[in-house]
Amino acid sequence: MHDNRRGQTSLNPEERANFDPDPLPARRGRGAALNVANRFNRHHVVEDPAALDENDLRQIATEFIADTSRTILAKNTSPDLPFTFSINPYRGCEHGCIYCYARPSHEYLGFSAGLDFESKIVVKYNAPDLLAGHLRKQSWEPQLVLMSGNTDPYQPVERKLELTRRCLRVFRDFRNPVCVITKNALVTRDIDVLSELASMNLVHVTVSITSLKDEVIEQMEPRTSRPAARLKAIERLAANGISVGVNVAPIIPGLTDEELPAIMKQAADAGASVANYIVVRLPGPVADLFLEWVERVYPNRVNRIVNRIADLRDGKLNDSRWGVRMSGRGEWSRMLSELFHATRKRLGLATEIEPLATHHFRVPLTDLPLFRKATIATNASLDQ
Repeated sequence: MHDNRRGQTSLNPEERANFDPDPLPARRGRGAALNVANRFNRHHVVEDPAALDENDLRQIATEFIADTSRTILAKNTSPDLPFTFSINPYRGCEHGCIYCYARPSHEYLGFSAGLDFESKIVVKYNAPDLLAGHLRKQSWEPQLVLMSGNTDPYQPVERKLELTRRCLRVFRDFRNPVCVITKNALVTRDIDVLSELASMNLVHVTVSITSLKDEVIEQMEPRTSRPAARLKAIERLAANGISVGVNVAPIIPGLTDEELPAIMKQAADAGASVANYIVVRLPGPVADLFLEWVERVYPNRVNRIVNRIADLRDGKLNDSRWGVRMSGRGEWSRMLSELFHATRKRLGLATEIEPLATHHFRVPLTDLPLFRKATIATNASLDQ
């Protein structure tokens, strides 16, 4: 990995923990403070802070770019994940979570995993139509589809575009099961559609909570809903008969790990029936972005955070191997697992959702080809 601020290779955890970097300016409403180089590009432009005034440094406007994809469902084969297909109406995420494992995916679009990831949002405006087209294929077998998997389906622009809401309507019309993962309380806007899905056991919502401290969330996840709003969202979803759980994710060792029991307790009190956790993952350029952030925001905790992450990752900052990438390994991993399961049992929380229904699946009449509609109409008249 190339450290673009200094023109040197990334430091190992021990070296980085003892390194005193030049301070970078905070960007209002952004997690990252810089654009790291795209690994697929030969050249990279580095801003000179001395040549920019304060407004240039702090203000980064969000740009929305139309996506021309012809498919919408992404397929995965990871044994770590309990689903095969996922849907992401947005590529990039304005939430700006500094640790986001999806940041490197923006490099495939020619952007940076840094500020570009949270300020250049690629929008699949035709996502609902593409989804309906896939579900109506004769080859489609009804099964759970995850809304998320890469970026949050309820990031801020969803309030205006309603692509996630329209996709949920497609799942409702086809009666295909769907799971939603989000950090945004905006999910409660769609309680009407989610309730219809829930009435047929077709939906589960997971709300991710990283910390209960506003000051941590403001710095680490600048454009997400605050903790109290996420807990209220769990409460409202549960009150409307919608299966809901909490994901304590990601746990940042040395910063948020001590909050695990409290997050689970408050989520359970709000109505969550399922709980899980994931340890922070720092693939590719995310490691440098995250370390720069820690050095800038929590300089007194650098050693503690870096050393604990390294303890979980066999001395490294990331381990992408299946089976260990979500939880780490070693003594700290074992302690987190024991704490989680002891708390889960005490609160009566499950780790897996109840199986969602697939037998309700249908192709809506309005979605059938014209000749099939005519055939159904003729048969219906003969039955009367």
